[in-house]
Amino acid sequence: MQLASFLNKVFKKGGFILTDANSKNYIIGTPNKNPLKLKILNKNLHYKLLLQPDLYFGEAYTNGEIIIEDGSLTDFLDLALMNIGRGELNFLGSLINKVRGSYRYLTNFNFIKKSKMNVSHHYDISDELYDLFLDSKKQYSCGYFKRDNDTLEEAQNNKIQHIIKKLNIKPNQRVLDIGSGWGSLATDIAKSVNCEVTGITLSENQFNYSNKKAKELNLDNQVKFKLMDYRELKEKFDRIVSVGMFEHVGRKFYKKFFNQIENLLTNDGISLIHTIGSVNPPRDPHPWITKYIFPGGYTPSLSEMTTPIEKAGLIVTDIEVLRMHYSHTLRHWKENCIKNKDKITKMFDEKFFRMWEFYLAGCEMAFKWGDQVVYQFQLTKNYNSTPVTRDYIYQ
Repeated sequence: MQLASFLNKVFKKGGFILTDANSKNYIIGTPNKNPLKLKILNKNLHYKLLLQPDLYFGEAYTNGEIIIEDGSLTDFLDLALMNIGRGELNFLGSLINKVRGSYRYLTNFNFIKKSKMNVSHHYDISDELYDLFLDSKKQYSCGYFKRDNDTLEEAQNNKIQHIIKKLNIKPNQRVLDIGSGWGSLATDIAKSVNCEVTGITLSENQFNYSNKKAKELNLDNQVKFKLMDYRELKEKFDRIVSVGMFEHVGRKFYKKFFNQIENLLTNDGISLIHTIGSVNPPRDPHPWITKYIFPGGYTPSLSEMTTPIEKAGLIVTDIEVLRMHYSHTLRHWKENCIKNKDKITKMFDEKFFRMWEFYLAGCEMAFKWGDQVVYQFQLTKNYNSTPVTRDYIYQ
């Protein structure tokens, strides 16, 4: 069987038992005494998993055409990504991804209307779904784990405070939050410092929730949320923060994004951009994630961000790379989803739950073993906008 032969070349550490659609067993790698078993139920997968495994495996698991026994999806993906690491799975899949990626680059234009559609596809599914797996502040971005055993709540509060420290906000300053989510970063900034905060989002669910929450907290005189695109703003702000939004900008619009940051920022202002990124050279987006989870999304390499930052006339005053933090965050989200499987299945169906499980578990392992990290860029217009050491961040 060609698939078994291919997998034996990939799995150099550990292993599992593969059962094909004809009920024939194959030993892959060097399994332990109680090996995980992966069963293929559709004969078409014998060649589709050879052709483009990073698309078809997720589809097959979602559709129930792959069954895992004596282990979990997480166990298998942990084993697989440990062996694959930061590399490509095979040449043919890499070639197909490159063709798909090139076509997508040529045809994908994240203009304002398209960006709103992409955001709605993911963020306007159901607020009740996000309530089941996020922390109480509904932070849908990487937490900051000072210890591996920090709770999700602790890690998300750590992240918010870390960002507030980096922004070095002064009383009465104007702060902009681009891609403000469910509003907790904006409201926490307003509570920490007596300042005026504007949050913008393209998600109608998030917009309505954020305004309601600000009113409940009696912060609606300090915090305003707007349903609009970052390209539509024409005001000036002393501080600009964006957490988990840059991934949706699109490669064609990096220059426009950073030019807009430069336009919106006061001369002595500070901006902080928090985004998922890749430690590898530029590559094409993951086909399954693009198709089912984040249409229009892309996680940039460091080199893809620095050039448009420089051309916008901005100064990079600090870069921090958060390495394992998102893996821990995704593990918490995934475990919360598994605990609430019955509720999620009732809200949607079994197929949706498997898709969501694969999304969270796959991303968890991509941050653990693959090329994914989180970059935090601190940007200014002049050298004197921030202190000359990083001590103020940790005081």
